[in-house]
Amino acid sequence: MEELYEQLAVCIEFGKINQAAPFPPNMKGQDGAEEITKQLLEAGADAGEVLEKSLIVGMGKIGVKFRENKVFVPQVLMAAKAMSTSMDQLKPLFAESNNVRKGIFVIGTVEGDLHDIGKNLVAMMVEGNGYEVIDLGTDVKAEAFLEQLEKTPDCILGMSALLTTTMVNMEKIVKEVKEKYPQQQICIGGAPVNQDFCEKIGADSYNPDPQGVVEFLDNMAS
Repeated sequence: MEELYEQLAVCIEFGKINQAAPFPPNMKGQDGAEEITKQLLEAGADAGEVLEKSLIVGMGKIGVKFRENKVFVPQVLMAAKAMSTSMDQLKPLFAESNNVRKGIFVIGTVEGDLHDIGKNLVAMMVEGNGYEVIDLGTDVKAEAFLEQLEKTPDCILGMSALLTTTMVNMEKIVKEVKEKYPQQQICIGGAPVNQDFCEKIGADSYNPDPQGVVEFLDNMAS
């Protein structure tokens, strides 16, 4: 079974979704994340172990490669798609078992901004690393973040902005959240955002890549 865990981690890392998928070319015709996850579960593997030994390992490796500019957005998207294919089989098992996720991460692109590629990358990377992710979508107003905080008070918030014009809204939303929940942890990201802006608006963490968000969450969870 250990060999299957390793094979699944490789499929996640290189974005091999299933046997029919042509990507990556050097794995053409081989079983992908869909088949190997099924084989593991049929062999009696625990969903939590599949997550820990395969998905987290594979997503961690692609996350580090992305940070080091060894791969680019398309490869990360393929890895995330392979991860999602595996997660589709694991989620029902998590729901009916006592497997505990690491924590809850709520993410959204802030009011006025409809860009979602960066947000989606972060959401998929975080989910693949063992967290429950609640994606509020794009153009998310302060009220929606606050509503979600009432439902999931133990979550960590993630906010994304791709436009310099919507950074103003990010600042406003962080302020409103912190006024009501001073201890709420908020991490921010997006092309125009940097550490100085993070400190200026009172957010708790700025990360230029998805792997940084995962590391921040892991630090908070430990």
